[in-house]
Amino acid sequence: MIKPDFWTVPPRILIVDDEKTIRLILRRILEKDGYQVIEANNGEECLEICQKQLANMILMDAMMPGMDGFTCCGKLHKLLGENSPPVLMITVLDDQASVDLAFQVGATDYVTKPIHWAVLRQRVRRLLEIQWAMSELRRQVEKQQMLTEKLEKVNQELERLASVDSLTMIANRRQFDRFIETEWKRAQRNDLPLSIIICDVDFFKAYNDTYGHPAGDSCLKKVADIIIRNVGRPADLVARYGGEEFVIVLSETDREGAVHIAEKIRHSIKDAAIPHQGSKVTNCVTISCGVASRKLCLGKEKSESQPSDLIRKADLALYEAKFQGRDRVCVDSRS
Repeated sequence: MIKPDFWTVPPRILIVDDEKTIRLILRRILEKDGYQVIEANNGEECLEICQKQLANMILMDAMMPGMDGFTCCGKLHKLLGENSPPVLMITVLDDQASVDLAFQVGATDYVTKPIHWAVLRQRVRRLLEIQWAMSELRRQVEKQQMLTEKLEKVNQELERLASVDSLTMIANRRQFDRFIETEWKRAQRNDLPLSIIICDVDFFKAYNDTYGHPAGDSCLKKVADIIIRNVGRPADLVARYGGEEFVIVLSETDREGAVHIAEKIRHSIKDAAIPHQGSKVTNCVTISCGVASRKLCLGKEKSESQPSDLIRKADLALYEAKFQGRDRVCVDSRS
């Protein structure tokens, strides 16, 4: 007995032969070797069975009345494609043309009549082993593809999380540093305007002291949402710069445009009327903003400045806004 130990359940073999005696002999031999056996007495019945239950392999007589084994094998592959089970063709024909035809229509192997039963048993086992190995390989490939896809999604999520501020869910300082560097180079290359706004929540330490840190976190989330709503363009970036500071990068935006956006943000935050009894400006949350813009090059003159220079100018403008009493927008005069 050839025990099919490479299968978790006994393989199912479909015998297709118009001779009942041959089917009976094949059934006894195969069942003795531990296989499940199903039968079809012609090609049409074979195709019908294969659409309902897929055999692990097929033993098919080449010469049958009506639809012969060659035709049936060809239709089987058209019908099932890659899911077609291996076909072991049994034929009395051993000429080169018949052998070539058998492989051409999709047969996996063939044996000739009269059948050498020991050879048949070994051919059956070999084909089932190959099919199992191919199925296992496909399963492993699919598993690897799934793992690769999952890993890619995890990496994408990690990349996203590494670029997002965990509190406000806007871009973090790391993402800002990367973005400003890219936009700066693009602005220089194409001689485009580029502006940034640095915003600071006025007297935020006093806010935390008055309302507590959880309320302070909630306040920062609200401020971030208001800034996002007032910026709007996908090409721009709103990031948490650190603590209670936010930074906005405005691509292809000149100083006047940046000031307009900064004033919109400032008024919107004030209109939100978030209570702030600890403020020395008013009884609600306000922000101070510093604006700086990249100067356009004149003619062929090239700017030697860096993104850090633009950030420093916006920071100085923010300092000036605080010095003048907060709740205002100041612009770096050198922009």
